[in-house]
Amino acid sequence: MPLNRGGRPGLLGTIARTAVISGTAQATSNAVNRRARARSEREYAAANVPEQMPPPPPPAPPQPAAGAPAGGATLADQIGRLADLHASGVLTDEEFAAAKSRLLT
Repeated sequence: MPLNRGGRPGLLGTIARTAVISGTAQATSNAVNRRARARSEREYAAANVPEQMPPPPPPAPPQPAAGAPAGGATLADQIGRLADLHASGVLTDEEFAAAKSRLLT
C-alpha cells in the first residue's frame, strides 16, 4: 500500500530544493563580495592618487630687446627726438644723458 504524502516532496525533492537554495545563496554572496571588493579597490585607488600638479603657467610673452623701439620707432629715431628736445631746451644735459642711457640699456 503506497503512502500518501499529501503533496509534500520526498527525500530526493527535499535534497534538490536544498541544493537549489544553497546554490542561489552562494551565487548571490559571490556577486555581493565581488562588487564590494571592486568598490574598495576603486576607493583605495582614488585615495592613493598622487596629488595632481596644476599645469604650468603659459610662457610669458617675450620681452622686447633692450634697444627695441617702442611704438614702432627705431632707436635712432628715439635718440633723435631726445636730441631735438635737448636742443630746444626742454631737457637738461643730465636729463638727456639719463634718457639716452635708458634707451641704450
